[in-house]
Amino acid sequence: MSRRDALAATPPVTLYHDGHCPLCQREVAWLARHPRRARVALVDIQAPGFDAAALGSSFEAMMGRLHLRDAAGRWFIGMDASRALYAVLGYRRLVWLSTLPGVAGPMDAGYRWFARRRVRLGRWLARRGRRRGE
Repeated sequence: MSRRDALAATPPVTLYHDGHCPLCQREVAWLARHPRRARVALVDIQAPGFDAAALGSSFEAMMGRLHLRDAAGRWFIGMDASRALYAVLGYRRLVWLSTLPGVAGPMDAGYRWFARRRVRLGRWLARRGRRRGE
């Protein structure tokens, strides 16, 4: 799959997210208010009864990287899931820019770095916000 395949994601899409991750919670709250929210179904993989095996995956794999499935049944994983999500929401030019040589590699690497640390970063930001009274 090419990075540009994410531009062809077919709505509606299903975004599988970690409902216990503070940063993911912020993103999901933003998506719930988005004008094109009808294009995205949100599934919390931490919810009771969620079964990753029924989707052909494992809970560990889905916790490790973002997963998105489009209406055509195609899976987008990691940074490609983010690209597909934002393409469906109407940010196609930004997504296209993220696929350019010299941009795509660092963005993919940045996503992998973030994905490994997202829970700790979210907790750190929450503590920092509480200290500031936010």
